[in-house]
Amino acid sequence: MSLIHALRTSIGAALIAATALLVAPTAALAQATPAASEPAAAAAPAPAPAPAAEAPAAPSNVIEGQAVENPFGLKGAWLAADWVKRTTLIILVIMSMASWYVIFVKLFEQRAMLKSARQSADTFWKASTVKQGLGTLEEGSAFRYIADQGIKASDHHEGTMVEVIDKNTWISMAIERAVGNVQSRLTNGLAILATVGSTSPFIGLFGTTWGIYEALVKIGLSGQASIDKVAGPVGAALILTAVGLAVAVPAVIGYNWLLRRNKTVLQETRAFAGDLQNVLLSGKR
Repeated sequence: MSLIHALRTSIGAALIAATALLVAPTAALAQATPAASEPAAAAAPAPAPAPAAEAPAAPSNVIEGQAVENPFGLKGAWLAADWVKRTTLIILVIMSMASWYVIFVKLFEQRAMLKSARQSADTFWKASTVKQGLGTLEEGSAFRYIADQGIKASDHHEGTMVEVIDKNTWISMAIERAVGNVQSRLTNGLAILATVGSTSPFIGLFGTTWGIYEALVKIGLSGQASIDKVAGPVGAALILTAVGLAVAVPAVIGYNWLLRRNKTVLQETRAFAGDLQNVLLSGKR
């Protein structure tokens, strides 16, 4: 019995020792695995954060130290313009002022002459003599000037070298010269309107061409040809063409309108001159 007990004890001790030998390498391998993975994890670079999207830069509304609501509007174009574009704009403004001045002055002059025509019909031809009718006409008016020239030609014909010309021809010549002077005065200033109407669009186009050239040079030097870099400067340059057209259109319309009114005034003037000539020569209208 003691022998059997001793064998059992020896076999149990051997099994326990074998189990211990099998478990020890597994535990050692489990402890070594995290330690080995840590250098690999440390060696792998961390993923770089994604770059944040850059917000588009807002267009600057500060030009030459002054804040403007629209950098490509008329004020912004003036502040950003060089001396060529500014000179072009100043010339267009002067031309516009000159054309409007001529339009208003000629309009008032024509109204005064038409008023004198109505006055002559109401008062001049109702007078008993031409000299009495002369006093009813407004001082400085075209009709008074024509009547005065006709009376002078009638009164100062005899006793001078013009006696070689018959009185009828002499009075006719004097009245025709007076009518010609009135016609010349009526056409004064219309040449300015014609010049402004025909040249101001080309002056504005010159400023636009220069502005586009300057904008393209700047774009080429900067190397940026995006739509915001091209459309802004080119649009600002086109303002000069618009200003040129704005100056030309009133000048052309005013020229044609005043020319039409001049014909009406001249018809009234020539009718008055013809009646005056008949009265001075024959005493009858």
